[in-house]
Parts: sequence; C-alpha cells; structure tokens
Amino acid sequence: MRLQLALNVPDLETAVDFYSRLFDTKPHKMRPGYANFVVDEPPLKLVLYENPNADEKLNHLGVQYLDPAPLRVTGKRLREEGLVDLDEPDTVCCHARQEKFWTVAPDDTRWEFYFIKDENPQVRKLAEHCCAAGGL
Repeated sequence: MRLQLALNVPDLETAVDFYSRLFDTKPHKMRPGYANFVVDEPPLKLVLYENPNADEKLNHLGVQYLDPAPLRVTGKRLREEGLVDLDEPDTVCCHARQEKFWTVAPDDTRWEFYFIKDENPQVRKLAEHCCAAGGL
C-alpha cells in the first residue's frame, strides 16, 4: 500500500522536472496533461494533472493497494460505516483500468481507494467522472 497525492499543476513539464529531481526518480507514466511517479522512499504515488486554471493545488488524496483483497476489506468496512460515496468496481481512469471507491471527508477533501487492474488499457475514452475531471 502507498499513499497517493494528486496535484493540479500549471505546467506539466516544469513540475515533472522538479519532482524528478526532488524524489530522484523518473515518471512511471506520462500522457498529455498527465504524469505519475511511483516513489519507493517514502512510499508515495505522486500524480500530476496539468490544470493551469485550477482553483486548488490539491486535486485529491488516495490510497493505492497493491493487491485487491485488502482494498475489498477496507471497502466493506467503509461501506458499513456509510463512508463510501461512489463505487467503481471496473473503471478506466488516469490511463489505467481500476477497481476503486471514493469517499469525501467533512472538509470536502476527496479520497480515492484503488487497485490498478491494467496499467495500459486500450480504450478510447476515459471515464466521465475520472479523478482528472474532478471525480465525484
């Protein structure tokens, strides 16, 4: 498991250069307007969305599971607590096929809990409520 930090950045190229040097790692995946880093130490998934007109720098927070079983256990617990706002058992978002669910904290911070099923799916259209578009 690793924590995810998703940021809106005004210029993707500049941000990729900075974070590559900061964490001493190259991007794991780059697409137009999108980059992500898998940082080993500290265990972090850093996601960058090129969004120069964003009102907020923080897009959302998340938890990436490396195995679907613990994700499902967490999902069951949070559903029982009434904390799951959106279930997406099989969706394409952020250039990957995922199993995920979302919750929104009282301060409106969006949290994504997910497992990547396919890192490079062959699809034409991303999910309409993809986290890059604002998620929930």
